[in-house]
Order: sequence, then structure tokens, then C-alpha cells
Amino acid sequence: MALNVAALAGGVGGAKLAHGLAAALPPDNLTVIVNTADDFDHLGLHICPDLDTVVYTLAGVANHKSGWGRDRETWNFLGAIGELGGPTWFRLGDRDLALHIWRSQSLRWGIPLSAVTVDVCRALGVRPTVLPMTDDDVRTMVQTDEGEIAFQEYFVRRAFQPAVRGFRFFGADAAQPGPGVLPAIEAADLVVVCPSNPWVSIDPILSIPGVRDSVASRMTVAVSPLVGGKAVKGPAAKMAAELGIEPTPMSIAAHYDGVIRGLVYDDADADCGGILAAQGVRSIRTDTLMRSDGGRRRLAEKVLAFGASLLAERPA
Repeated sequence: MALNVAALAGGVGGAKLAHGLAAALPPDNLTVIVNTADDFDHLGLHICPDLDTVVYTLAGVANHKSGWGRDRETWNFLGAIGELGGPTWFRLGDRDLALHIWRSQSLRWGIPLSAVTVDVCRALGVRPTVLPMTDDDVRTMVQTDEGEIAFQEYFVRRAFQPAVRGFRFFGADAAQPGPGVLPAIEAADLVVVCPSNPWVSIDPILSIPGVRDSVASRMTVAVSPLVGGKAVKGPAAKMAAELGIEPTPMSIAAHYDGVIRGLVYDDADADCGGILAAQGVRSIRTDTLMRSDGGRRRLAEKVLAFGASLLAERPA
């Protein structure tokens, strides 16, 4: 019998593993809970970068080269905005623009983000359940050596160059978990923390009241986003260095202390299974790079088998 899985995801790495899990599991057995703290308003539109990356990837319409945005994209809108002197630092493609316009209009009509996401997934043929972490407004603020900067300003406009000193999730304390989020976690045999940036993709999800405790109560396995001490994509390793954190599997496990029971890390990292076991975290070492659809499914199957083995060892 297939496990019932809730996956926490954000960014390209999270979307890839979610896609692998979707290939390995019946659709009714997978719920993907997605970070929305990097959402922002731009050119009058409500943009949800992590949510869209996950949905496009699950729908099979993501841009495989960049990992984000739509396939077969054109850029006429962005070019015209530039001609008018408008901002072009956040790249909105013509096909991608349709979703942002439709979602923004729906939100103005009073339809919550979770309901809009259901409609979008249905239209794009996404069969697993995709849930925003909250319908409330939560924004990641990056504390840097140049002051506090909104996440997309830091990540895209500034190309994550300012040195990081910490993070603040504005609005998280007052936010409520999105509809279905806590029930999905509580019904899961296994919670999978995808190889997403721990600080800006997973921590915002865990910051929503009730979510961390719910995840910690389940059998939870994380996949390290680092390979040989480096990030596959994005600023995770740079953030770790600036925060004074060693980019190792032990540090990832320590970051999720009290939340995870198991860790999957890459062959390129030194074997630290004994150290992790002494800290109460079981682990496996494998190839975590997802170079193809087959690689995504292979890693997903490894994670599921590892989770199933931990469940089998749990006292009755």
C-alpha cells in the first residue's frame, strides 16, 4: 500500500522532488504544501513564485532550462514595459502573465488563494493536491548588512548579493494555516521536507502557527538541499556561510532539530551517518541530484523507501 505523503516545498529543488513524488505515488496520496512568503505585488499583480514553480512543474509545463516560469515562453510584454521605462528586473513572460492576471483578479473578487490554486491546478491537469501554506499575507524580509530588504528585492533584483544577517517572516504570527494544511499533515504517514532552501522556503511554512508542531508529530524526513557543501541552485550555501553555519548534512539536521527523524544527503558529502545517529537522526547517503524526470522519480522512491523503513522500525 502506498504511503500517504505531505511534502513541504518551495523553489526549484522542492518542485523537482514534488514532481518525482507525484510520479511515484497515486495522486490521492500526495499533498504538496508550498511556501507563499516570497509572494509579492508587482505591476499591480499578485505574484506567487514558489507556488507557480511547483504547479508548473507538476503540470509538466515548466521551463526546464531555468526551472521557473512557463515552457515555450515569449517576452513581448516585458519588452514593452521596458520601452515605457517600467521595471524589468523581475521577468514576467507572456504565457506566465496569464496566471498572474487571473489570480490577481480572482483575489480582488474575494476568492482566497487556496481556492484559486485549486482552480489553476484543475485547469492545468495537476492531480496531487497543492496547498498554499496560508491564505494570509506573510512576507519574508531579509536582514542584511545593508538593512532589511524584501525577499524578491534581495533575491532577484539584487541577485542575493547583500550579506545575510537573519530573516523575519512578517505577518506569520497572525496567520492561519491554509485550508487543508493541518489535516494533510496529520493524515500523512510520512512528511517529506523537500530539498528547498531551509531558511527562506521551509522556515516560512514552519513559522505558521501550528504547522511546526504538527510536522514534528509525524514521521518526517528531510532531503538536504546541499551537495558537497554547495547549493545546486540559489543562495542556500552563501546564506549558511554568512550566518556562520557550516554547509554540511549535520547543519541541515541541526536546523530541523525536533522536527525531522531522518535525513537524506548526497554522496558528494562526507559520510556522517554515525554522527547523525548519535544526534537521534537516521540517514541515508545517495545521489540527490535530479538531472532528469527519471532522476526525480528515483530520488523520490529512495526517500519513500527510507521513510517506510523508519515507519517499520517504530514501536507499535
